[in-house]
Amino acid sequence: MLWRMKARALVARNVRRIRVERGISQEKLAYEAGVDRSYLGCLERQSKNPTIDLLSRIAETLDVQLSEFFVRPSKRAGQTCGDSQDFA
Repeated sequence: MLWRMKARALVARNVRRIRVERGISQEKLAYEAGVDRSYLGCLERQSKNPTIDLLSRIAETLDVQLSEFFVRPSKRAGQTCGDSQDFA
């Protein structure tokens, strides 16, 4: 079976993962990237579809390449309950 994650879920997961790894709050990231904190929260919950310009600002703020938001997790990373809608 082919394992794939939808693009919006992939971006949301990676934005949150990188933000948390760096110990940055949603509030701080939102402020520094020039986006509303509630919008950033919606992005991380997959309820918003961000523009490439916004993703570029977030990547710059987090000091990562934009491509980092599209890195697929290893199959070993597993799946938590309720994430089945993230997979195609």
